[in-house]
Amino acid sequence: MKFKWIALTLLAGALVWQVAPLAQNAEPDAPENPDTYDLLILFGDVFERVRANYVEPADDQELIEAAITGMLTSLDPHSSYMNPKTYREMRVQTRGEFGGLGIEVTMENGLIKVVSPIDDTPAFRAGIEPGDLITHLDNEAIMGLTLQEAVERMRGKVGTDITLTIRRAAREPFDVTITRAVIQIRSVRARLEGDVGYLRITSFSENTETNLKAAIEDLRSEKGDQLAGIVLDLRNNPGGLLDQAVEVSDSFLDKGEIVSTRSRDPEEGQRFNARPGDLIDGLPMVVLINGGSASASEIVAGALQDHRRALILGTKSFGKGSVQTIVPLPGHGAMRLTTARYYTPSGRSIQAKGIEPDIEVMQARIEDLRPPNGRREADLRGALVNGDEPERPGETEDPETPEDAEDPAVDTPRDYQLLRALDLINGVALYSARVTE
Repeated sequence: MKFKWIALTLLAGALVWQVAPLAQNAEPDAPENPDTYDLLILFGDVFERVRANYVEPADDQELIEAAITGMLTSLDPHSSYMNPKTYREMRVQTRGEFGGLGIEVTMENGLIKVVSPIDDTPAFRAGIEPGDLITHLDNEAIMGLTLQEAVERMRGKVGTDITLTIRRAAREPFDVTITRAVIQIRSVRARLEGDVGYLRITSFSENTETNLKAAIEDLRSEKGDQLAGIVLDLRNNPGGLLDQAVEVSDSFLDKGEIVSTRSRDPEEGQRFNARPGDLIDGLPMVVLINGGSASASEIVAGALQDHRRALILGTKSFGKGSVQTIVPLPGHGAMRLTTARYYTPSGRSIQAKGIEPDIEVMQARIEDLRPPNGRREADLRGALVNGDEPERPGETEDPETPEDAEDPAVDTPRDYQLLRALDLINGVALYSARVTE
């Protein structure tokens, strides 16, 4: 019976931790729930019966961990129990390096749903897309597994293969074989697109803000006063650390609220405000989002949208508006518990709603359509010459480009949403320059 009491203590401790705020806020004459301890006794009785009569010997630790896992996963898709091994892996992941396939996932109707593949990872290179449903792992059905169990099966020794069975929209299910690798997340990438700076944030890990500042400094040192604006790409960014989302938002805001969190206890709510200083000094901004932009990405997009600091372009975001707190359980890993909802500066909760873009632009393929006849005025016999540029002796007309000549632009993959964002930035910069003349 010694282990029975240990089990009861573990479960009761979790319950007390959750209901403590309610007990503090209850009315003085509010009656206690007499059923709680009866239910704990019921749990102990079931546990003992399983130990004694199950057809095969059951491991006590696995039984207790399964009970805790069931309790937490019944709350919402994001609360879960992490055993010591999983907890260690999670801490490594937030530092930006871990082993696996490189996908952020959640559970939907018993299947694994891809929130987003992470850039430059095996899953990304294999063509995994946001919204994909994973039905089998190495031909074994996902149905019946918890999210944590499925994630652990996708992890494994670096260099080994795993076959995912994917269900995507109206397509027939298909298999994708992916080789596991050490996932090193480079959370910020930057480059110039003409006079526009392009910043891509793939996730919000411990060094995101530091890397973002360094990237902006590089862009400004390269273009100087010629920098026309910034495109901040948060597409397929599954989120990450709340404090990094706040810091990234603060990098482009001079003042005002960035995000607020509201817990069950009103006194535990938090507000995060911007400090003076905009790293790009008010240059035009466009933020790209899509259905794979979740959590911390939505905090940034919502803050910049509410303060009218940036135009949001793309498609509606994922809609994860809850905050998870990691609660270490000494000697027993940790639990991830949903403890609050977050709200944008205007008071919007985007839980299950997402961020609506200011300008909706679906991703699309671009096809160059050249007119069948490329003749212009200058090609007509006897056309008047331009009086501002007298014809030079010996000058001849440019030869016509054969219709079958190779056009390097044709069939070159291009990002339609990014092109629209660049058009916006360049248009605003051109208009501003004309106004100040």
